[in-house]
Amino acid sequence: MPTSDRQATTLALAHALSAAERGLAVIPLSRTKLPALRSPHHEDPVDAPQCHGECGRPGHGVYDASTDPFRIRELFAAAPWATGYGIACGLPPHHLIGIDLDTKSGTDSSAVLRELALRHLFTIPPTVVVLTPSGGRHLWLSGPPDVVVPNSASRLAPGIDIRGAGGYLVGPGSRTDHGVYSTAPGTAHLAPAPCPRTLLRLLTPPPRTKTPPAGGPSHQGRGLVHFVLGARVGQRNTRLFWAACRAYENGIGDDLARHLTDAAVRTGLTEREARATIASAARLTAGRNEAL
Repeated sequence: MPTSDRQATTLALAHALSAAERGLAVIPLSRTKLPALRSPHHEDPVDAPQCHGECGRPGHGVYDASTDPFRIRELFAAAPWATGYGIACGLPPHHLIGIDLDTKSGTDSSAVLRELALRHLFTIPPTVVVLTPSGGRHLWLSGPPDVVVPNSASRLAPGIDIRGAGGYLVGPGSRTDHGVYSTAPGTAHLAPAPCPRTLLRLLTPPPRTKTPPAGGPSHQGRGLVHFVLGARVGQRNTRLFWAACRAYENGIGDDLARHLTDAAVRTGLTEREARATIASAARLTAGRNEAL
C-alpha cells in the first residue's frame, strides 16, 4: 500500500526524534533530499551566505539541526511536506563522519574502500550502515572533537564521498523520490564507531603544495601518475579525472598535466580524451571550495 505524504511526514518525524535521543542533531528534508525549509533570505541573497541562523528564523539548512524534541517538532510543523530527515555531521557528541559509497559513478566503491584499507593498513570497525535506494551505503564513523573533517566528493578515492563539518546524511527511515533509506541488518543498535586514525589522516586535506621543482613530477605527483597507469578498462577516465582533481587541489595540476596525459594514453585513452578529462578536472576544482 503506497505511503501518503502525510504518513511519510509522521514517520520521518518519529525517526528524527528517535535519532535525536541518540544525540544526533536533525533537520527535516524534502523528497529531493534537500532541506525542506526555504531560506528566509531567499529574497535578499546578500545576507544569505552570512547568516547561519543568527536571525532566529528557520531555513538555514544544516545550521537548523537540533536534538531538542520541541525544536524538531517546530521545524517539521513548518515543513509539513517533509518526508525525511537529515543528520548533521561534525557536531558533538559523536562528531559524525559519513562515508558515502556511491553506485552512480560506475565504480565499485566498496571494493575501492577495501583496496584503500589494505594499502593503508586500517580496518573499518563494526558501525552503523545505512542502505540507500540506489544500492549505495553510508558508513557512520565518529571523529575526535579537535579534528575538522571537510565535505568532499571523490577526493579520498573514486566513488567515495565524505560528509563532514557542515554536511548531513539522509537518516534511515527517510522517504525520497527514489525510495526509502534503511539501516543495514544488524547495525541499527550500534553507535558510530571511532574513525581509524589512518583513515582520519586521509580525510584531512594536507596543506597545499607549492610548485614542485623543475624536471619530473614530485613524489605526490608520481603517486597520481601510477594511479592512472593502474587503470583497467572501464576505469581509465574515472581514475584520470580523480588524479587530475587531486593534482589541481594541491597546486600541481598544471605541472602534472603532461605526465597524467602520457599515463592515460598508455592505458588506451586518446590524447584528446585525456586532455579533455584533465581540463574538466581543472574547471571543477576551481570552484569546488565554494560548492562544498
